[in-house]
Amino acid sequence: MTNPILSIIIPTYNRPHLLPRAVNSALAQTVEDIEVIVVDDASPQPVQLPEHPKLRIIRLPENSGGAAARNAGAKAARGRWITYLDDDDELLPHMVELSLEALAKTNLPKPVAALSGIEVVNGDGEVIKKKFPPTLALGSHFCLEDIEPGQCFNCKQTMVVERDVLLGIGGFDESFRSRVHTELFLRLNPVCSIVGLRVITYRLFKHKGSQVSKNSSLRQVSFSRLIHKHKSIFQAHPKGFAKFVLNHARRSYELGQIGAALFWLLWAMRLSDTKLVADTSTSYPWSFVETIPELVKDGVSAFLLPERDAEAIAEKVHYLIEHPEIWSDMGKAGRKRVEQKYDIQKLKEQLVEIYQQMLDSELPQQRLPNEPAGVGSPVSS
Repeated sequence: MTNPILSIIIPTYNRPHLLPRAVNSALAQTVEDIEVIVVDDASPQPVQLPEHPKLRIIRLPENSGGAAARNAGAKAARGRWITYLDDDDELLPHMVELSLEALAKTNLPKPVAALSGIEVVNGDGEVIKKKFPPTLALGSHFCLEDIEPGQCFNCKQTMVVERDVLLGIGGFDESFRSRVHTELFLRLNPVCSIVGLRVITYRLFKHKGSQVSKNSSLRQVSFSRLIHKHKSIFQAHPKGFAKFVLNHARRSYELGQIGAALFWLLWAMRLSDTKLVADTSTSYPWSFVETIPELVKDGVSAFLLPERDAEAIAEKVHYLIEHPEIWSDMGKAGRKRVEQKYDIQKLKEQLVEIYQQMLDSELPQQRLPNEPAGVGSPVSS
């Protein structure tokens, strides 16, 4: 088989029990002119699948990570278009057909990539969430633009893009082990339009097995590296950046990473210029509350919590993540309280006033040693 219209690339590592479902869904597409490439990222046991005329298996010599496996698949692909499928998910049969139809009909500036909807399925086989992507013209910044209610940036797995466009921007950044799709789209959207389809084509399964997206260390390190790499883009979109950081805080909380959630929550507040605590992007509120609780009016300017009560801290972190609408009022209340009671300039002025009153008051005059009688001097400070 030569020059199919589209290549479906499935990177995999040590998931022989899940991989066949993904491969079968790829082979079951309503479009005949496709190929399926499984990239084995050096699994302990090499991938073994039934032979199929549309199926190829590529084995990497050493484990290199998901980004490297995706790039290897793209370089080996024969199709003009490529898409990816995680080895623990599946495509619905019309995914390729609907994506290619949308790409053929769109009037967006070229080149154009397509995204479509995702349904999230739990361990009992129940659909627990549906997500639909936005449409963004070339020159936009994915993840940072304002989008319509009901739209979501987290549909990146459904990308259908021209192979040459993907490789032309350098493919996936292989130095990342997590947040690889987000990093890619921050480079892709400025040079490629994205048409969003409001139709479900991809089924994402939640399960108890190992998933890169749940690896706490990888998530936090990669997120920090992502911000550093694309610092100029984030600085140009402060509102979108604040939302982006808040969403990361929310996801960190959902994964039980309470300390990380709190860190990013405080940073999101600072980015939105509604600080509960001034300049505390590297601080934690329980240490702040332990030292000077008199600064806090509980529930108005901040929250007072019992010392080292992890459950209480987690509860308030979650509350703040889910209620960003209160940040502004709490921030203003905290700032007002500090200015009223702890403004250093006002304190200086009060001290000067007290000192002046002391000088002006009719205090008994004192003589310095060896000073002639009748000659007095003011009380010195």
